[in-house]
Amino acid sequence: MVGRPGYDRGEALNLVKDTTRDTTRLIDDVRGVRYGEVIAVFARHGHFEAEVFGTQFLNDCPQDLWDALDPAAIATDLGALAVKLNGPRHWVIDGIGQKLHTLEPVLREFNGLLMRRLALIDLGDDPSTSPYTDKHVHRGVVFFFDAGKPVYELVTPDRRAYVMQAYCLAVDPTTDEAGLATLGDRLTLPDGWTYRVRTLDEELVVDTTHKVATVLQDEFEHSYTLPEG
Repeated sequence: MVGRPGYDRGEALNLVKDTTRDTTRLIDDVRGVRYGEVIAVFARHGHFEAEVFGTQFLNDCPQDLWDALDPAAIATDLGALAVKLNGPRHWVIDGIGQKLHTLEPVLREFNGLLMRRLALIDLGDDPSTSPYTDKHVHRGVVFFFDAGKPVYELVTPDRRAYVMQAYCLAVDPTTDEAGLATLGDRLTLPDGWTYRVRTLDEELVVDTTHKVATVLQDEFEHSYTLPEG
């Protein structure tokens, strides 16, 4: 298993044990780090929700192991209605802070690929996903975007700006961060929405340790988070 230099499994698990509010950066140099996720959908308590398992800081989501994943087999193993393979992905954040409990931090191997349960997504009455639609994620984490670094944003007609947290290779495997500069030319945005790239004048901190994160994806499955919640 390939691990991120400088991080071992024990250190990664420690991210979910601190239960006091703190926006201290725990991990730096995150931009560009590769990971993958398994999203398992369940019917519970009269609505749908999804558990998110990820390789973050356990390994770099080796392509051969990722390609061997079978969503139907994983769904059967977990007792889930369906499983979505979310990735591989690369962060475009620069640091990560405190990680609070959202679910017990269970470790699982899917066909040899080690993942940890990280977050819970509230899917409401509709388990389907579509681009530019808000999803509410219980993840309990702080993201840092450094001053002087580029950010990639979707801006709504009412001036809400969703900032990209990770780009995805599932739809277009040739995607890299350099190509995000012109991504707006390829997006089919909702009426009145715009895509912009800007360089931060000061550090941007997205703290969802004590509130639910609002997240959406574009048609290339790149993920964006709303800084205000």
